[in-house]
Amino acid sequence: MNMVNKKSPYSTDFVDKIKKQLLEEKEKMEKELNKFTKKNPHVSGDFDASFPDYGDKDDENAAEVAEYITNKPLEESLEKTLRDVKKALESIEKGNYGICKYCKKPIEEKRLLARPASSACIECKKAITQEI
Repeated sequence: MNMVNKKSPYSTDFVDKIKKQLLEEKEKMEKELNKFTKKNPHVSGDFDASFPDYGDKDDENAAEVAEYITNKPLEESLEKTLRDVKKALESIEKGNYGICKYCKKPIEEKRLLARPASSACIECKKAITQEI
């Protein structure tokens, strides 16, 4: 059942296409995270990078630390992307997908096709990133 709000500036076909993209992205992020992390059972949406165990020799210990240090930022990046994707899917279900969180105007379809998890229009995003 499609729950798209009647006030949505987008066609049902467009929203269905975006939803399919988001679900594929969600599956991809979860698959990537599962390669080197475990889900934190105490915090929803949180994953913990596994610390590899190659052995007890100095070079093995160094390799373990190097791999963990490499995986930690990747874990955080994938978690953030996954959170954004889940928020976008929730907004589709609520019927308010594609509305800029700053100016409350519809986000351009081209932007949403390029980055379906976008929560800000190009103008607002540019204004915010120029301030930083």
